[in-house]
Amino acid sequence: MATQTMNNPDTPTADHHEHHDDGSTRVFGFWVYLMSDLVIFGSLFATYAVLSGGTAGGPSGKDIFELPFVLVETFLLLFSSFTYGMGVLAMNDNRVGRVKAWLGITLLLGAGFVGMELYEFHHLIVEGFGPDRSAFLTGFFTLVGTHGLHVSFGLLWILIMLIQLSTRGLTPMTRPRIMCLSLFWHFLDIVWICVFSFVYLLGVL
Repeated sequence: MATQTMNNPDTPTADHHEHHDDGSTRVFGFWVYLMSDLVIFGSLFATYAVLSGGTAGGPSGKDIFELPFVLVETFLLLFSSFTYGMGVLAMNDNRVGRVKAWLGITLLLGAGFVGMELYEFHHLIVEGFGPDRSAFLTGFFTLVGTHGLHVSFGLLWILIMLIQLSTRGLTPMTRPRIMCLSLFWHFLDIVWICVFSFVYLLGVL
């Protein structure tokens, strides 16, 4: 009887291992995706480095970047990474209510970041400094805008996870998704630190 239980794939133990293996494979596959995304951002950084000097008689970073404004943006995204981490800790403690609360705070902080970025883009375009003004601005809008699109996708993902947590709770399906989203969100945090340092800080020097 014990031997049959161990060899039966329909037992709860076998099902548990199947879910565990599926979750591990999913997280590994997401790491592969992040590596491809890293190549994309690396190409965009390289392109910006080449185009940053092509102002075509227009403004440079020193003329248009408002560092205090960008610092607030940076704080919002960095703090949202912390709140997401708290959500993962709550997930490990099986506290679905706290997971939803921390993800909700992360959603608000990320939305604030995207809102400030959209305001910055709108302000620049209204002033006549759109992406068609110079090669420098083309590179700037492309790099920063691509990061903003990724953050927006992350916000949509968080919203979906909040819905799934409300309807299904913490399950072998939702847990790996939360972990993959954690990798994605922290990855965007690291990319933004590079953007802030390489684009904004060096741009105002």
